[in-house]
Amino acid sequence: MRIGILSDTHDKIARTNLAIRLLADAGAELLIHCGDLTRPEIVEEFAALKTYFVFGNNDYDESGLRRVINLVGGICLERAGEITLGGKRIAVTHGDSSREVDRLAALDPDYLFFGHTHLATDSREGCTRYINPGALHRASDYSVALLDLESDELRMLPIRHGG
Repeated sequence: MRIGILSDTHDKIARTNLAIRLLADAGAELLIHCGDLTRPEIVEEFAALKTYFVFGNNDYDESGLRRVINLVGGICLERAGEITLGGKRIAVTHGDSSREVDRLAALDPDYLFFGHTHLATDSREGCTRYINPGALHRASDYSVALLDLESDELRMLPIRHGG
């Protein structure tokens, strides 16, 4: 199973749309958004693929975001959550709360996805692989990530265009 990972889209609709198309073309079967959507309108871009969402520190209109997430068939994990996909346990949070990151890490998931720093990272600590896909706003290089859960292969995909 291949999953697309995004974070920190910050209302950049054209860039987000491009990133989603790039992930779908690369074989993503579903998406995980690690927070900082910002406004509910951007959620509509995710209607084509099943998407899990968490809220970030810039997601002030949580009720509006929840409403549109439900409308597009997405799954809202609130500020953080854990899901199982392809037999792998995946924890997801935005990353702005070290307490929340520590709580999720203590569950020993296979993966912990986060955003917030706007820097793409990939590291391992114990049995957990920490992945930040980068950002589509306020980053020197825009990026998203594609993870193959079966092979554990991670590809950081640059996003070169889009407003």
